Amino acid sequence: MPKTQNQKTYASAQIVNYYRSLNALQPAEQMILDRLSPSLSNLKMLDIGVGAGRTTQYFCDQTAEYIGIDSSPEMIAACQNRFSQSPLKNANVSFEVCDARDMNCFADDTFDFILFSFNGIDYVPLSDRLRILNEVFRISKPKGIFYFSTHNLQGFEQAFTWKSQWSLNPIATYTNLMILGIMRVLNRPLNLSQLRDLSFAIVKDESHNFRLSTFYIRPQAQIEQLEKSFSDIEVYSWKDNVELIGTSDRTENTDMWLYYCCRAKA
Repeated sequence: MPKTQNQKTYASAQIVNYYRSLNALQPAEQMILDRLSPSLSNLKMLDIGVGAGRTTQYFCDQTAEYIGIDSSPEMIAACQNRFSQSPLKNANVSFEVCDARDMNCFADDTFDFILFSFNGIDYVPLSDRLRILNEVFRISKPKGIFYFSTHNLQGFEQAFTWKSQWSLNPIATYTNLMILGIMRVLNRPLNLSQLRDLSFAIVKDESHNFRLSTFYIRPQAQIEQLEKSFSDIEVYSWKDNVELIGTSDRTENTDMWLYYCCRAKA
């Protein structure tokens, strides 16, 4: 099957090198690490979309077993190379090329904790997104934790307006207006009025110089996707890991992406 533009982007040397340079956890990722830290030594963890191993160094040595997967062979090669040069304490660590849409290499009820960070779920169409959620549920143990991030359509809606681009800094204003202009052209004929009526949209944003098609979704629509197979759904701001409790907090939030924590139904 021919590679999509998104797959080609994540296989390019430039993008692989970019992810190789990343080391820090985001605030919402640090929060889940701290929260699970007392029990991680008993958990079998799957890190989906592991890239070049940004999250590996924080989680792998604390878990009973850690498996990192990515659909990009180039990313997995970078990850393996990274940790061959600085060996890990945990012997039960492995990296595999695997597409989250088809994780038949893993048996049902395998993992206690599944992480899918950096909005990796957002680079496939809706049908494949739902396949990923079904696969995550299948390989999760009953009550297993699934923690992932996804782009917030409310954030994109705000970024799609001219008014939000103005700043006291004229250079920042110019840059913002240029980015918005490019986004408007690349996403024709989508307009702000249409965007407000959508629960999700696949758009071209500035990610990796506008090379990616990215899935954005409103929090309530994301919760509805999850409710079939997951319970105890929590929503967090990625910037400051504040939990968004209730419909009002969620519908008013304009972060560009959010984190979701939930448990596989028994």
